[in-house]
Amino acid sequence: MRPRTQRRCFSLKITQVIFAAACLCLCAASALADTNDRIFIKPNVSRTHREELVSRLRVITGLPDLRFEDDGSLRLEGQPLTRGSERARALLAQANKGANVIVLEDASSRSDVAFCRVVRGRWVHGESNRPPAYVVLIDFKDFEQLSGDAEARAAFDVGWGVLHEIDHVVNDSEDANDAQEIGECEDHINAMRLELGLPLRADYFFTSANFNADANFNARYVRLAFERKDRRYWLVWDAVSVGGLLGSSQRALVR
Repeated sequence: MRPRTQRRCFSLKITQVIFAAACLCLCAASALADTNDRIFIKPNVSRTHREELVSRLRVITGLPDLRFEDDGSLRLEGQPLTRGSERARALLAQANKGANVIVLEDASSRSDVAFCRVVRGRWVHGESNRPPAYVVLIDFKDFEQLSGDAEARAAFDVGWGVLHEIDHVVNDSEDANDAQEIGECEDHINAMRLELGLPLRADYFFTSANFNADANFNARYVRLAFERKDRRYWLVWDAVSVGGLLGSSQRALVR
């Protein structure tokens, strides 16, 4: 019997929201004139977090020269030196030369973001002359809350979170609607994990972890399952510490 379903992690399909943070995709405006690339990282992403994201994406794609340029644009030059995921490389290449601008923004510690979330952006000026824009909000601190099996952690990090959101933009893919499904988007991401020999995400919805937290602390532990062959691996985190997973804000987030 499956444990009782709680909440979802990684965002659902693109949320049609226009708010101040999403308008900041103007950071890409000047770079658009000088490059054909469509994925940009905002200046508010610290060097440490930028290097973490680059490192994870290099491992997943096998591209040792993957990097963000000084103007924030993503470069995917060079040949893979390790096996990497061909599907991940193809997704990033398609996104980086596609019709939409995708801006990566640091949303660490925001209460309305759990791990990653993508929202529709808008240009403050000249929107009619600009391509459609989307903002991927990344809560780097949420990923720091994860514990569990090393194999599961390798299959669920900030690189995978960003790829999940980019797949929503590029493929208009859907997430699961019930506990019996993994969802179209995670099907795509699981295919990438398979290429790397990593365990596959077994559930889209996380569930309650069956152990008690210290009564002196306000904690609610949840877990997420990954599988490879006949073995199951777990990720565990405190849903109280991870933003957007409890209360009315999460109900609004997952609609």
